[in-house]
Formats: sequence, C-alpha cells, structure tokens
Amino acid sequence: MAGDCWVIAAGERRLGAMVSAARQLGGGVRVAAVGPQSLAETAAAAGPDAVAWVETARDVPAEAYAAALGRALAAAGPRMVLAAPTPQGRALAGAAAAALGAAVIPGVLHLSFDGGTVVTDRMDLSGRVVETIESAPPVAGLFAGEDIALSAAAVSAPIERLDLGDPAGIRIEKAEPVSGAHAGLADAERIVAVGRGLKAAADLPLVQGLATALGAEVGCSMPIADDFGWVSKERYIGRSGQHVSPRLYLAIGISGAPQHLDGVRDAKVVVAVNADPDAPIFRRADYGIVGDLYEVIPALVAALDA
Repeated sequence: MAGDCWVIAAGERRLGAMVSAARQLGGGVRVAAVGPQSLAETAAAAGPDAVAWVETARDVPAEAYAAALGRALAAAGPRMVLAAPTPQGRALAGAAAAALGAAVIPGVLHLSFDGGTVVTDRMDLSGRVVETIESAPPVAGLFAGEDIALSAAAVSAPIERLDLGDPAGIRIEKAEPVSGAHAGLADAERIVAVGRGLKAAADLPLVQGLATALGAEVGCSMPIADDFGWVSKERYIGRSGQHVSPRLYLAIGISGAPQHLDGVRDAKVVVAVNADPDAPIFRRADYGIVGDLYEVIPALVAALDA
C-alpha cells in the first residue's frame, strides 16, 4: 500500500532488525522476499504486516528480478525501501531506487518520520561519524544497524506470491567454496587478524607468532589483502570477504570500519589492539589495549609462553 515501508529480503541477514527499524517510520511494513519458500516463511515470522514472495529457481539469482521488483515497488508507492548491504541487497535496492527516482543511502542505523520527512541516521567516515539526513520520500537505504535474533512471532504475516514474470537472463553456472573456507577461518575457534597498523609485509611473522601461541588462524582486513597483497585474499575478513564466528577474535592494528565489522558480527569475544584510543574497533571490542602493536604483541606472546 502507498506510504508503507518495504523491506527487501534476499536472505535472512538482518531481516528482523530491518523490520524493527522500519516500524519506527510508522505506517505499514511489508517484506519483499526474493528466494525460496523458507525465506518467505522466515520473513513472515519477523513481524511485518505482509510478505510478497518472489520464488526463485535454484539456478536463478535474486538479482535477475531486480528491475522487475523495482517497478513493482515503485507502483506500490512506498515511503521507504530498506535492504541489507549484501551483493543481492545492493542490486535490488539500487533497482528500486532507480524506479522510484530516489537516491540510495548507505549505512542506515535508525529511521523516523517527521512531518512528511524521512529522518535517517547513518554511519559515515568508517564509523567515526553518525550523520542525520532528512529526505522527502521515497527513500532507499542499506541497513547497517546491529542484527537481532529472529524469534517466531505469535502470528505470522500473510504470504502472497508476487509474479514478476520471467527473470532477466542471468543464471548461476556453478557454486563452489572459496579457498578461504578451507584455510581454517570458517571453523576457527580463535583468529588473529591484522590491519594497516602493520608497517610492512616483513613484519607478518610477528603476527603469525602470536597466532601460533594462541593456536589461532591468521586473517586480515581488506587493505592488507586487496591493496597491499601481503596476505592472500581468501583470508580477508569483512562484508565482501569471510564472515567468521570464532570464540576469540583478536584485531591487531585494525581501525574497525563498518565493512570489516560486518565480517565479525558473530564473534563471541573481540579483543582489539590499536594505537588510536578513538578507533571504532574499541566500540565493538569486549577488551581493548591501546598501544603500539610492535610492543603489545611480544608482550602477549611472552605472557602466553609463560
């Protein structure tokens, strides 16, 4: 219905949190679920008023329905369209924004509605700033708020099939795990990850020594793998890299950009070592050490050896 907030779901990630955030706008909340029936059922239990389900074949990705879904959402006249910052979410939200003539606002944390204006708090500058943006609807956003556990609702929302016609000519030819899944990161109980606080590739043995002392795997932030090439890309942890869930995650010289924190949302205990006391990583860390990693790591290794 016109004026509702639509949540686009191509997976379960942040689904409950997005529905909860959309409720802050007032009015109705509907989910457009693009995927298997199980996704539609999960969306129905997340608390929306209704679910429009676009069923996809096993070899057809959600992105194949982006343009058609965008047109359907534009016809519904939404106040807001919200999606998770996944590859599928970005494609679907982008197509909806194009159909609506709206810009896409990344890093959305909180939403409210004030006198005909959508008020969006969003994270910027690698988590150092929270901006408040006022926009005339419609608005499209990529949600960056904390995930919440999905619990079965007392009454599930009704599910209606949404027929978007034939998908675009996109097919999944094959799917195979990246080598990082076999590097030990996916199942690691402990991970030592290094970021741009490391001055040179020649200093990596320092990090490896700490990992060995802890019985941990070595990971890294995106610049270490992509920009510098010091560590293989399959060990990059972040939004578009590995998503890990160790019992212990030790972040060494990592500032804590949102795209990196996305990859460690499921870590049980996060310990951060950073020379900058204002580094965003400390807001996520359970324990923090402010100091030079070249002094802290040898001290930790000595303590572990003792």
